[in-house]
Amino acid sequence: MANSPFDLGNESGYRVWRDAKLAAYPRSTDELVVPLADPRHLSADETDAIEARCARANMAIYSAPHLPAADKSIPHRLAQQLGLVRLEGNYLADEDGLSSITPASDEGGSVRGDFIPYTHKPINWHTDGYYNALDRRILGMTLHCVQDAESGGENALLDHEIAYIQLRDANPDYVAALMQPDAMTIPARMDEDNVARPEQSGPVFAVDPDEGFLSMRYTARTRSIVWKGDAITQAAVRALADILAGSEYILTARLLPGMGLICNNVLHTRNGFSDSPGHRRLLYRGRYYDRLRFDLNTRPARAA
Repeated sequence: MANSPFDLGNESGYRVWRDAKLAAYPRSTDELVVPLADPRHLSADETDAIEARCARANMAIYSAPHLPAADKSIPHRLAQQLGLVRLEGNYLADEDGLSSITPASDEGGSVRGDFIPYTHKPINWHTDGYYNALDRRILGMTLHCVQDAESGGENALLDHEIAYIQLRDANPDYVAALMQPDAMTIPARMDEDNVARPEQSGPVFAVDPDEGFLSMRYTARTRSIVWKGDAITQAAVRALADILAGSEYILTARLLPGMGLICNNVLHTRNGFSDSPGHRRLLYRGRYYDRLRFDLNTRPARAA
């Protein structure tokens, strides 16, 4: 972490990075949107536009409403072109590894209905895969909208680097506390065959030792989570919750058919929503063990 802005001992480097980050951060969701002619075949200019948004906010929103929104090759191929290739296929995902996020009650009932993403209920602040082992960190994520809800279902979004900045500005000791390897523990999840997922402890904020990027593992849930009991960690958790309750940098997006979010697993929420029989909310979600990359050799050449 030498010379890293995430090194708590590097105050001058942090200040330079912080000021540039805040100055560049988008203040409107519209600033994240990149229209794409065909997400399956990005042009160099389109790739550059996505990269520019992600450099500012670790996320971009693409828009291709003229294409069939239910075509799964759209989020698959887009992700692959941007370095997201190691797709996590959890047991609730579809056969191709993407998860069809839609209320389970409309599918005739299934085990998915036991999990909040597959209901109409709101989802509080989290990063995806916060319960994963550290060697299976979810670093990249996509959400592709096939159909929006009749009403509701918006997503609030916040770059985890912004949450880091606001927490460090409040008290650097809070960041140190949430970097402890046992800051947040997800208890084992039991099923009829005993342990479905083992207990998993880890930090909230972590800096990759090789590439130096910041990742975040977090959920605002109060059930099925155990925070380290020391006073500074408890204070840090409260301070982070306060930031997420009212940060001026939070962006709100309503994805429409053919639109999607592609990101380095930023913090996000989902509002509750309602559907009608002919208007059922459906998104394809992809979770990846990779971060977005824009240095791949498969990029097309620009037209002269």
